[in-house]
Amino acid sequence: MREEPRVFHPDLGVAARLWWRIGCLSFGGPAAQIALMHREVVEERRWVGEARFLHALNFCMLLPGPEAQQLATYLGWLMHGVRGGLLAGLLFILPGAAVMLALSFLYVTLGTVPAVEALFFGLQCAVLALVVEALVKVARRALHGVLAVALAIGAFLALFALDLPFPLVVGGAALLGAAFPAAFVTAGGGGAPAGPPALIDRLLAEDPERPHRMAHGARRAGLAMLALWAWPVALLMGTGLFGDIAWFFARMAVVTFGGAYAVLAYVAQEAVENYGWLSAEAMLAGLGLAETTPGPLILVLQFVGFLAGWQQGAGSAVAAALLTLWVTFAPCFAWIFLGAPFIERLHAMPRLRGALAAVTAAVVGVIANLAVWFALRLMFGELAPWRAGPFRLELPVLTSLDPAALGLSLLAAIALLGLRFGVAKVLALAALAGLALRMAGG
Repeated sequence: MREEPRVFHPDLGVAARLWWRIGCLSFGGPAAQIALMHREVVEERRWVGEARFLHALNFCMLLPGPEAQQLATYLGWLMHGVRGGLLAGLLFILPGAAVMLALSFLYVTLGTVPAVEALFFGLQCAVLALVVEALVKVARRALHGVLAVALAIGAFLALFALDLPFPLVVGGAALLGAAFPAAFVTAGGGGAPAGPPALIDRLLAEDPERPHRMAHGARRAGLAMLALWAWPVALLMGTGLFGDIAWFFARMAVVTFGGAYAVLAYVAQEAVENYGWLSAEAMLAGLGLAETTPGPLILVLQFVGFLAGWQQGAGSAVAAALLTLWVTFAPCFAWIFLGAPFIERLHAMPRLRGALAAVTAAVVGVIANLAVWFALRLMFGELAPWRAGPFRLELPVLTSLDPAALGLSLLAAIALLGLRFGVAKVLALAALAGLALRMAGG
């Protein structure tokens, strides 16, 4: 009887090249970043199956911090343990952090740079097409049944029209799924995956003890990350500027449910009015830079830290930016290393499966809300607030439509969805088109 061949497991170098690619191309916020990871890891390489990808995403949605970066860490841990998780999470952050540092220097020395703005404008148009593609694909796979569809629509309306807090929406979906697990597992289970089993599923079938062995190292790494995160905060307390930066951004790291926008108003108020680290105009410029660079939108905090340190010179600005990065992202690794083994072990529990299946449906509404939010601000120069009872909407002023944004977005969608161009090629072409429009006076 012929022995079955062992499953080929890509080494850490192969994984590093993939995570570096994802980190360099992760423009456009969490919806686009999740879409890119899904395309690269699930669809093209089949390293992780659809159900496990959504399972990991649902867990990350419940955590404070940037969900896309934590998802990368989770998937990296699944493939290569703690080293893989660290590698995936770091490579997701580093390209954007490097670009943000360079742009911060440009901002404080030269102000806005038209050529850079034009390149980023083209990238944003391509990102919108990527987000729409992700929304369609995730909805098709995650929404099976009336209940799941209703929950997705309800989550979208709660965020877009009622302006309810993100944790309340996702947490409510989880509670609903836990209360009625049978309905949501059936409705949101996603059906059987198409094609052969994913690599991680074949590895687990070949080596069932693998998760147990990985869990011990993950717990130790998680506790170590918490200690290393708290150490500089405690060490710098009461030391002036750097103590204020460490304490302020460490607090932000544990309350940033829903990403950067969930705490943006609070950060702006404290950094501008109470600490005087930067102006309101500079805060808005920092958010614009974070929106157009790869990596998590929460990198806007790095910009705030940089400008806070700039008051004491360029060296202090770099040190403050690095300190901000550390206290913001170190706990993200801890949450994954401490929680992922537990979530994997309880994968088959009916109530947990029901809770995460309900979150899956709600996540479709979350992505739809992000897509609409992004599209409105990209396509229209002016939005008008509208309120009626509990409803709070921002409606586009039709006369402020940007034809260039509309045209480039449509061309990017055709290239991505119709011509099947790769993500990197579409992003590059859109960026060059944005630069060409600026040079032509568009």
